[in-house]
Amino acid sequence: MLDYNHRPKLAELVNAAVDTGLVAERAAVPARDYLGASRLGHSCERALQFEFTATPKDEGQDFTGQSLRIFAIGHALEDLAVAWLRGAGFDLYTRKGNRPDGGQFGFSVAGGRIRGHVDGIIAAGPEGIGLAVPALWECKTMNAKNWRACVKGGVTTSKPVYAAQIALYQAYMEATVPGISTAPALFSAVNKDTAELYHEPVPFDADLAQRMSDRGVRILQATDAGELLPRVATSRDYFDCRFCPWAERCWRLAP
Repeated sequence: MLDYNHRPKLAELVNAAVDTGLVAERAAVPARDYLGASRLGHSCERALQFEFTATPKDEGQDFTGQSLRIFAIGHALEDLAVAWLRGAGFDLYTRKGNRPDGGQFGFSVAGGRIRGHVDGIIAAGPEGIGLAVPALWECKTMNAKNWRACVKGGVTTSKPVYAAQIALYQAYMEATVPGISTAPALFSAVNKDTAELYHEPVPFDADLAQRMSDRGVRILQATDAGELLPRVATSRDYFDCRFCPWAERCWRLAP
């Protein structure tokens, strides 16, 4: 029988059980069979190919229980941000009909092989803010270091993957929400360490949206043809390569 006065041991056992459950739950979720708009801004097209084809990651690169807990906390904070904005007077829709059982707003192109699901659509803002609507709303949670970088440099400079995501959403949601590409998106960032909030208007960047759309088509065509796209770097020391979950596999293959 466990000595419950031995708190570190109890914590280890409980955490191990929690993480085992989270990893098992994650493993039961079917892999995506499409390119997500939230990922198309990633620097390496080969990595996106691996992701799209559900290529097994290098040993030890699957998400840990702790990583999954961090993701879950981020989702919970985004739900709080929704409540905060609504409480401030924003008419914010995150589900069709704003019903819990309503589907997410999103788009699907290229036969369903490129898709995106938006965080929300703002139909009206509080008086005095002067927000153009309808506006795309995109929310991210960040640690203090990344949050400060975002505040200092803006989302387009500090988080180009997010900027690409926003541009694609504005472009492809125009068909179902007319005017959403005309009004600047509202990007919100929550500092996970301090609960500070940052909000930034992001005008539609049609050129960026087109480049990312072309990239998606290029990845699909190369994959269908059995071709491997070039990696982003010529050296494994490149920053993104050092953190890539397919690095071992990638650098064993052709350039």
